[in-house]
Amino acid sequence: MFLEWIAEEKDSDLLLRTFLRHKHISKQLLASVKYNETGKIEVNGKEENVLYRIRCGDKVRVTFPPEKENARLIAEHDQLNILYEDDFIIVLNKKAGMASIPAQFHPSGSVANHLKGYYETKGISSAIHIVTRLDRDTSGLMLVAKTRFAHARLSETLQRGLLKRRYRALVSGRLQASHGSIEAPIGRKSDLSIMERIVTADGKYAKTNFKRRARYTNFDDVEIELETGRTHQIRVHFSHIGHPLLGDDMYGGSLDLMSRQALHSCHLHLVHPFTEEYLEFNIPLPDDILSVIKQSKKEID
Repeated sequence: MFLEWIAEEKDSDLLLRTFLRHKHISKQLLASVKYNETGKIEVNGKEENVLYRIRCGDKVRVTFPPEKENARLIAEHDQLNILYEDDFIIVLNKKAGMASIPAQFHPSGSVANHLKGYYETKGISSAIHIVTRLDRDTSGLMLVAKTRFAHARLSETLQRGLLKRRYRALVSGRLQASHGSIEAPIGRKSDLSIMERIVTADGKYAKTNFKRRARYTNFDDVEIELETGRTHQIRVHFSHIGHPLLGDDMYGGSLDLMSRQALHSCHLHLVHPFTEEYLEFNIPLPDDILSVIKQSKKEID
């Protein structure tokens, strides 16, 4: 994989290393290119030292060395629902029941396993970099970086608020407010519980914004936007205020209407970390959540 730029007048007389810094090529990444036989830094088709002085119109290309794949990751070749792909990112629609990454006692069946198989089929030499992970039983949009450089840039994009996600959830009972925020720190339940989280004073700051879309007899349909990304944040926060998600028995939700947590990642938008293009993705609710809504009686606020 390579990146390429044409130097502008404002870049004239910059050292090549400074020019690359302005293009978000970190010192560490630059070193990985310089000291690898397959990495190259070229100006106008000729390899150059980082002390080269840039001139307007120069064509600068950085060729990155191939990444080492995770040899222990099992490749699987079932079809993924990929909505968008370019040289840097993949956006896919994950089905409920599929983990994002393998676990110790579940080494296969995850998105990462299927991505490795997809990469093998397409001849892509890269490790798996999942940017926005989803719980096993949460469906919807996921963002994947195809290189560690893209991953680093996307993480920075997320921190700067240029990457946003929205969710739909069915929460039990009747929310007191039609919109608002839940601010409560989240931490592990105990050293014995690997996954379960709770609201605890010594946890990490977490904030969840919500807006009710519709009210039904036994639940509210809400739209959610996260300001932080803690493990199980939406599930923990709504359980904390007494309105666990339907189907979320880990956090007190009833299984009467749903057999998995009624949570769906429905919207993703970002400023592309390299092209600076605005990208937006929206997908409808899956059939199981839609079925619950259609079979329920809608109420007027």
